[in-house]
Amino acid sequence: MDKVRASLPRGTPVEIWFADEARIGQKNKITRRWAKRGTRPSAPQDQRTKSAYIFGAICPQEGKAAGLILPFCNTDTMNLHLAEISLAVAPGAHAVLLMDQAGWHLTPKLVLPPNISIVPIPSKSPELNPQENIWQYMRDNWLSNRVFGSYEEIVDHCTYAWNQLVDRPWKIMSIGLRDWAHGL
Repeated sequence: MDKVRASLPRGTPVEIWFADEARIGQKNKITRRWAKRGTRPSAPQDQRTKSAYIFGAICPQEGKAAGLILPFCNTDTMNLHLAEISLAVAPGAHAVLLMDQAGWHLTPKLVLPPNISIVPIPSKSPELNPQENIWQYMRDNWLSNRVFGSYEEIVDHCTYAWNQLVDRPWKIMSIGLRDWAHGL
């Protein structure tokens, strides 16, 4: 973080963002459900394999989010996501983007917008990325225990779920704020 601050003009506001991807598809996860004691609610599960990826990023301090629903997880789609995040950063501000060390996150082939710096989170530390908690919240509320009939239905449902999240900036703040990150 000190290196990033040193490279910026004095007084440049810094936004801390977290990013990750989630696969949503026909072979989805089953989550817990509330039910009357003594009953066993059904939880549909599908064995087909069509899926889409939600590329999501949050800025918990501002309650902002930037996301795309894409068919693949690779360097090209990561470049699209970086461009989307760049548009969400406040004018004149610089984003420090914390994310895991997936190959497409750290490849030299990334086209890094000038208002973003990437800071990798240590390996095998998903608990440091609140975007993981955002995925759980979205699965619990809109994405799990479903059977999707087609790829288009997956994309439509992912879009609906992401827009529901974006409409709740207070939820992004409550799930995403981390003392260790925002006290920097």
